[in-house]
Order: sequence, then C-alpha cells, then structure tokens
Amino acid sequence: MSDRAIERLVNGVLWPGFLGRGTPDWVARERDAGLAGVVLFAQNIGGAPVDAAGGFLVGIDEEGGTVTRMDSARGSDVLGAGQLGAIDDEDVTRLAAAELARLSAASGADVVIAPVADVNTDPRNPVIGTRSFGGSPALVARHVAATVRGLHAAGAVAVPKHFPGHGDTAVDSHHGLPTSGATEQEQRDVHLPPFAAAIEAGAMVIMTAHLVVPAWGPDPATAQPRALAELRDLGFTGVIASDALDMAAMRSRYGDAAPVRALAAGCDLLCVGNPANPGSSGDDEGDFLAARSAIVEAVRAGELPVSRLEQAAERVAAVRGFAREQASVRRQDAPLPDADVLALARRAAKVSGACAANPGPRTVIDARAAATWAVSSTGSRYAAALARGGEVIDAADGTAAATDGARTVVLVDRIADAEQRGAVSRAARLDPGTVVVNLGVDPVDPVPVPAVHVRAASRLAVRAADETLAEGWRE
Repeated sequence: MSDRAIERLVNGVLWPGFLGRGTPDWVARERDAGLAGVVLFAQNIGGAPVDAAGGFLVGIDEEGGTVTRMDSARGSDVLGAGQLGAIDDEDVTRLAAAELARLSAASGADVVIAPVADVNTDPRNPVIGTRSFGGSPALVARHVAATVRGLHAAGAVAVPKHFPGHGDTAVDSHHGLPTSGATEQEQRDVHLPPFAAAIEAGAMVIMTAHLVVPAWGPDPATAQPRALAELRDLGFTGVIASDALDMAAMRSRYGDAAPVRALAAGCDLLCVGNPANPGSSGDDEGDFLAARSAIVEAVRAGELPVSRLEQAAERVAAVRGFAREQASVRRQDAPLPDADVLALARRAAKVSGACAANPGPRTVIDARAAATWAVSSTGSRYAAALARGGEVIDAADGTAAATDGARTVVLVDRIADAEQRGAVSRAARLDPGTVVVNLGVDPVDPVPVPAVHVRAASRLAVRAADETLAEGWRE
C-alpha cells in the first residue's frame, strides 16, 4: 500500500481540534484527503460554522449543565445530568437532549459528545460529579438511554462516555492516571449497565476513559484490549472513540505513541485533543500531523496491522453515513420557555436546614475548586450573580464577616473536600446566618448550616439558587 493510501486511511480515523473561530486551511485540505471530522471547543465558537455536509463528523464536547463549550463565557442554560437525574423524568431528559442537539447544530456540530454514562459512586470524584445522572446504575442507565434517543430524534449523533465508567475514581485523567476503585464484579454490575442501555438505545459511538481497571491490566482502558473487548462483549458493533489523547493519563504514559496504542487496543476514532489546553503545543496542525505520522510509521514498521486500520476506518465511515442520514431528519423544535426550564432547575434543587428570605445584597465567599480542563468555573460570574451587588471574597484570601446587613453565602462545588468544609465552618463562626450554595454533588455528611444543592455548576443552576435564596425555605 502506498504512503498516500495509508495516510488517507489514517485521516479517516483522526478527530482533531483546532484553534480559532474559522475553519483553518489545513482542516479544509485534510478534509479533502479523507479526514473523519473535527471536534469543537470553546475557542471555536462564534465564527462561521464548520460545514458538516457529507457526513464530516463535527463533534462538540457539550453536555449542558456543568460542561459547556457553546456558553463557556457565561455558563449553560441547559439542564445538566445531575439535575436531570434528580428530576428523574425521562421525558424531561429527552427534551434537554433535543435542546443540546439544537444548540449544537447552530454551531455546526452534528455529533454531541454526551451523555456522561458514568455512575458517580465516589463523592471525591474531581472530574465527573454532577456531570453524572447520579449514583444508581438503574437511574443512570434510564437517563443515558433517554438522552441517546433524544439526541438521535433531533438529528444529532450521540457519544455516550466514558467507558468502562469514570465514576469510581478520585483522580482527574486530564492531570494523572486514575484507577477505578471498583472490583471487577462491581465494574460490571455497577458501571457497565448504562453503556448497555446506550447500546440498546441505538448508540453508534461510545467514548473511552483513560483509567485503569486493575483486573483488566495495567494500561488505561483506551489502550487496554481487554477493557475494549468488554465493550464489544456488550454487543456494541459501532465506533469506539478515544477520549482526548492529549490528556496526561495517556500523554505522560505513551507520549507520541498514544494514538498507536489506542488503535492497537481497539479504538476506531481518535480524539487528538484541544490545542488550546494549558501545556499544549499551541500548534493544532502540528498535533494532527504528529498523530498521523506516529500511526503511519507504526504501519510501515509492522507494529500496527493495516487490517486494524482498515477496520477502524470502515466503522467510522459507517457512522459518517449515519450522520448524513441524521442531517436529513434534523428538527428545529422551539426550545422550552425559559421560565419552564428555570422551574425545572428549581425542582431539581434540594434544600436543607431553614433559611429566611434573603433577597440580597449578599456577601459571597467563593470556596470552589480551581477549574479543570473539562469544567470551567467561569471565573467570578456565578459568585457575582449570587452576591446581588454585595461583596465577593475568595476563600483563599481569608473569610470576612458580612457587612451592611448582607448575609453570608459560601459557594462550594466539592463539599466533601476539607478545604471547602473549612471555609463553611469559618464563615458560620463569623455569621450564624451563613448559607451554603452547593454546585456539586450532594454531601454524604450533612452540611452544618442551611444549604441549597443545585446539582450543576451552570448559569441556570445559579439562577435557581438565587431565586431559592431570595424566597427562603423552611426546614
């Protein structure tokens, strides 16, 4: 096989990101040479949409709720998985999925990299949390299936993630290599059912996780044939897409060989990563070419069979055909009225303790964790919105008593962390009327002051918290 033919095959399994708001010349050129598609990130939103015609797979890492690329500056107004799991109404979940599809299509994306199919069983989980529908396999499975069906009915291609389940981890794979805390039986009984439900619902693409399941070997699932065989054993015949290969869990372990390891293990579509991430090269075309060169060299050296590459490219081509079909049925249904969505967000929230009406101003102590690659804190926007003209204090700079009649609100997103619990305790000593707004998962241990748990770090969730604080609640 000629080098050009090999390169075209490789192009058919690569899914790179790019810089800027317009389609770069190199993307247009490689598209003509068989490139499978591209993945959109926040830096790509706002320009002319990428043309998805012909089944070019334009993906977007858009979940609604806590994770958004389209509304990264202000936060999402779409219900997130944690909120939808709390509401537990599959019709509402399908409506939220349809809204994701509608918004994604407006940005040019025909592939929505969602839903999160992880069962969040570790409250310390730094990267999943409210991105999950919850901690019950049955609950998560129901809503994963509803989301897949909702996305497909609205003309998008769904990509459930992160197989074999990222919910029982305490390490963020963007920064290190997580190990699942589940036994092999727990992995199958607790963490695989949502993926089985996704397959039953018609998912044609499933994304991997860069985590180790010790019983299946020392390599992360993306590069572990045994792990990916488990997905095939569930009856999945579609495309296995890797999570971003620029994440530390893969990059630090395999370096430039990460794409080859993923393909050899059984991945079919390789998400190269986000060239705008901290620590990246900042060279989008260079990242793409490096991935392609590594695979081409592995084929030339006999380290990667051409047959494996052909198999992967054939599977991706089938999904591209499905994407073309989806474009012909894409609907443009009107979104739910804003008031209805806000009412649903308030329904998803849970309160504890008792809180007098607090219309503001408020002194907000922002104790949230630093943003991750997956989740942006949107700076101080959420804290400022809750303050209603009051002061915003970074918990790292100390805790001050509320002044001028303002009540104290402590904004948290990982209430299981000792630092955030400490910020709550310090604030409560200074102001007995302190209230917590929790954007993260519900705490295992009760919070010692009144709290509203809104189950998403999003603009919509903060609006729900603000209204709830303004009205107050009884125990």
